[in-house]
Amino acid sequence: MKAKVYYYNMRADKASSSLASKVARIFDLAGFKSIINKNDLVAIKIHFGEKGNNAYIHPIYVRKIVDKVKSYGGKPFLTDTNTLYKGSRSNAVDHLVTAIENGFAYAVVNAPIIIADGLLSKNSIEVKINKKHFDTVKIASDIFYANAMIVMSHFKGHELAGFGGAIKNLAMGCAPAAGKQQQHSTVKPVVGKGCTACQMCIRNCPVGAISLVNGSAYIDHSICIGCGECVSMCQYGVIKPQWGTDMDAFIERMTEYAYGAYSVKKGKIAFINFVMNVTPLCDCTPWSDAPIVPDVGILASFDPVAIDQASYDLVNQQFGHRGTALEEAGYGMNPGEDKFKALHPETKGELQLKYGEEIGLGTRDYELIELK
Repeated sequence: MKAKVYYYNMRADKASSSLASKVARIFDLAGFKSIINKNDLVAIKIHFGEKGNNAYIHPIYVRKIVDKVKSYGGKPFLTDTNTLYKGSRSNAVDHLVTAIENGFAYAVVNAPIIIADGLLSKNSIEVKINKKHFDTVKIASDIFYANAMIVMSHFKGHELAGFGGAIKNLAMGCAPAAGKQQQHSTVKPVVGKGCTACQMCIRNCPVGAISLVNGSAYIDHSICIGCGECVSMCQYGVIKPQWGTDMDAFIERMTEYAYGAYSVKKGKIAFINFVMNVTPLCDCTPWSDAPIVPDVGILASFDPVAIDQASYDLVNQQFGHRGTALEEAGYGMNPGEDKFKALHPETKGELQLKYGEEIGLGTRDYELIELK
């Protein structure tokens, strides 16, 4: 049976068709009211953006979802988990400060922020999943204990996962640092030619596995936990994962974590993807590159696989933007070409969708319902 994915495009010719208005309407038209009971504690899972990033979901859209949840008797709170790497969100204090500085103050979003895995990312619950890579996964406590959850995801590229949407938001975003490490543990990056010794990777390695040797970064694989943060932080593209079968395992581990987060909320969880500002990299980077395609719109569904498949398909139907990382890739500029494979040729983003369907996370077979 096809999963329903509701879709609004970016067009607006009056106040009632503004994107902010569409965010509120898609909540109702997709039937999200059905997962909210009076006095439910409702987690709104969001990525607040690293300090310096500007492509994350705008707080005014988050406010629309907060107000909708309140109108149906729920008690919403915004949430995310701390990062594994040493950035501006690696503990709850810095994370809250970053969120507020990025516009998610109570006066703007009308809801409190709770960092779901606690001050130092130590608060989690073991969830039984019985899958290929994990018998149990670690889910942040305050996400586990919430009565319902709305997952708001910025759909964009990712240097390890290929792309990031609802599945990645569930997997990495609902896991404490230890859970993130479990997902990344098969990835061991290497340093190629062209290192400038800027030391950005050294400053951001969470376990001190990187040092300067003969004027170049060196990664000690006996210490490395495979978090992949150095890959994101290298501004010169010198640090790369060791590609191969391990990347399959990484994607599968990530998808199993998504299953764990989804399973504890099944029947009380819904998804909204913002397919706009489709940048080449994750919002975890402290910068945002130019969007690779025109803004597409917003999608809503109860199925995380279906909404990511639809988002993926809609992006790949676009012409690529000139003067972007996509054009530099030399492929992917035409409709029908895989934008994310062009940006990150060795990644296997589509495996999120295939494996997600295999393990019962959702279906790739969807009906796209375009709303007017």
